[in-house]
Amino acid sequence: MAALAYNLGKREINHYFSVRSAKVLALVAVLLLAACHLASRRYRGNDSCEYLLSSGRFLGEKVWQPHSCMMHKYKISEAKNCLVDKHIAFIGDSRIRQLFYSFVKIINPQFKEEGNKHENIPFEDKIASVKVDFLWHPEVNGSMKQCIKVWTEDSVAKPHVIVAGAATWSIKIHNGSNEALSQYKMNITSIAPLLEKLAKTSDVYWVLQDPVYEDLLSENRKMITNEKIDAYNEAAVSILNSSTRNSKSNVKMFSVSKLIAQETIMESLDGLHLPESSRETSAMILMNVYCNKILKPVDGSCCQPQPPLTLIQKLAACFFTLSIIGYLIFYIIHRNAHRKNKPCTDLESGEEKKNIINNSASPLEILLQSFCKLGLIMAYFYMCDRANLFMKENKFYTHSSFFIPIIYILVLGVFYNENTKETKVLNREQTDEWKGWMQLVILIYHISGASTFLPVYMHIRVLVAAYLFQTGYGHFSYFWIKGDFGIHRVCQVLFRLNFLVVVLCIVMDRPYQFYYFVPLVTVWFMVIYVTLALWPQIIQKRANGNCFWHFGLLLKLAFLLLCICFLAYSQGAFEKIFSLWPLSKCFELKGNVYEWWFRWQLDRYVVFHGMLFAFIYLALQKRQVLSEGKGEPLFSNKISNILLFISVVSFLTYSIWASSCKNKAECNELHPSVSVVQILAFILIRNIPGYARSVYSSFFAWFGKISLELFICQYHIWLAADTRGILVLIPGNPMLNIIVSTFIFVCVAHEISQITNDLAHIIIPKDNSSLLKRLACIAAFFCGLLILSSIQDKSRH
Repeated sequence: MAALAYNLGKREINHYFSVRSAKVLALVAVLLLAACHLASRRYRGNDSCEYLLSSGRFLGEKVWQPHSCMMHKYKISEAKNCLVDKHIAFIGDSRIRQLFYSFVKIINPQFKEEGNKHENIPFEDKIASVKVDFLWHPEVNGSMKQCIKVWTEDSVAKPHVIVAGAATWSIKIHNGSNEALSQYKMNITSIAPLLEKLAKTSDVYWVLQDPVYEDLLSENRKMITNEKIDAYNEAAVSILNSSTRNSKSNVKMFSVSKLIAQETIMESLDGLHLPESSRETSAMILMNVYCNKILKPVDGSCCQPQPPLTLIQKLAACFFTLSIIGYLIFYIIHRNAHRKNKPCTDLESGEEKKNIINNSASPLEILLQSFCKLGLIMAYFYMCDRANLFMKENKFYTHSSFFIPIIYILVLGVFYNENTKETKVLNREQTDEWKGWMQLVILIYHISGASTFLPVYMHIRVLVAAYLFQTGYGHFSYFWIKGDFGIHRVCQVLFRLNFLVVVLCIVMDRPYQFYYFVPLVTVWFMVIYVTLALWPQIIQKRANGNCFWHFGLLLKLAFLLLCICFLAYSQGAFEKIFSLWPLSKCFELKGNVYEWWFRWQLDRYVVFHGMLFAFIYLALQKRQVLSEGKGEPLFSNKISNILLFISVVSFLTYSIWASSCKNKAECNELHPSVSVVQILAFILIRNIPGYARSVYSSFFAWFGKISLELFICQYHIWLAADTRGILVLIPGNPMLNIIVSTFIFVCVAHEISQITNDLAHIIIPKDNSSLLKRLACIAAFFCGLLILSSIQDKSRH
């Protein structure tokens, strides 16, 4: 009864809420969110620098997250590169001096806080030609005005960045009197025009006063209250923002330090000065404000302008626009033709007579419809990760952000289980299930930023290796059993693997190697194909007649292993091969192929292990050594129990080793040789018991069928800034944002999977003569793409 009720309920849900209706809902959500963000940008402005300077929150204890954008953590080399030949001036009191020290330590961490505190402090890095000065002016008075006025003269070199602020000394010296506040307003009013004049040629920031922790203040500072500080801040904001007749002041308000201080002032030693971590955050914000627009770091979206469209991107936009227009025209014509063919009444018999029409979609219609959908999807990709429409935020890892979702999807996966159609080892439903849960774990790993936690990192490395293991197992099994080495099979696999990535390389202006997993799988597929297709072609049908052919295949596999070892330990030879044009255009990243070599050698043996496992398994299956019936253990009870025990011990042993690794370099060195242990252990645990082999999770299997699309799409429409951050569609509510963005992301991935399948049947026909013509067109397309890419590279340099 319970099972019947469950099935009836599932059918009822599917009747009202199908994949199609989910995609329609996702489209409506995208349009509404885009409209809301566009309206917000128009109303609140499109300058993420304002958000960086004025708003944000803490993720954990020390990680600051600006509102709507990502902050880059600058290294010494990056800071020097940005500030070469630059002069930065800090003017103000002891709080500004602290900010000066923190800023300088980004450039030179060895710089010490020493010397007379009430004097000017210079800093200069002669190698990078960077000059940073602190000028002691604790009050907004004539002395500060004169210092600023000198810079407004035409003959004097002006600082490129000026950071100023003061108030607490005025409150302290004048015992918090109202007359001091009035004088402060008069002084800042006289300085404001000078700052505005400087702001036309330099970046000028006025630092608002941070709150104090009144309980910790010494007796001679008790008059510095937060009420007084707020009054001085209000005066500075109102005067500086109204100091020009323009609609907007050029002097930027550095008010974010107030928010930082509100969270951290309790850690202050004297109640007045911020702890070092807070000052470092403020200094890094200043660095982001000035340097992001110069260096354009991928994970520093604050203050970055939208990148200009390249020639290839413009051509792609024209192509998709024409596809959309073409499909709309085709749809209107087809609809009119359909209306003409409506049922009409036969005058003689008085009955309706239907005209005979062919309702099946033509290849041209499918082609136009697919490119129309793809064009709209690519527009969404561009809006998410290239245009400044949607927001982006940094990742922040906590154990709960990774393990709680893992537990949640595990429960869902166990709940949705069904019987398999067949009970063979690694049957189709089981491999889809395996791909599905692995992909979901990898997605959670990426969005939670769990790569910083080494044990999790090492287990995810095993999941990536398991994907490659399946590549070796699946393709070897196909070629070994079917013996189909035709060009159609090769083109179908290459098209399905690479279609989405090629489109994204064009639309998102990214190199092929950026989507590292697809090049990895593509190259290994070609390696498997060449290994088995080269003379002598050894397949199962031929090998069954003579055991000599098995020996020949083992020789082929041994030669493949020898080649892998040679390339793994000869980085120079590997890089020479893949640095040859046009391979270099595919496998270079940041001007070299080191990243490709690193990715390849990290899992260099696992595809070979997958091929070897497939050969042994199929040989045992052919000799009927295995019991693969429903509910039957794979081997005899005794052997099954022994193998299960060994598998569980091996599985746990690997996990203990991975958790005890000291650093990534040490772990990565051993990973290629030992990752297969946990993979084989999992396969045996999953397949030896007959009841485990007879069921699978339909929930995981559904995701497994679109695992490749999920892996690629996450780069731009779930994560952000090329996986460095998180896409924010709904600001202020992280949980709701994840739910909505995940729903849209999964719908898009599923639709792209269907589009790829539809186009594969049209673009890669079975007829060899037609296929060769299509391949010639595809080759011409890639030649044109290479030429355009070379032209772009020259124009950039």
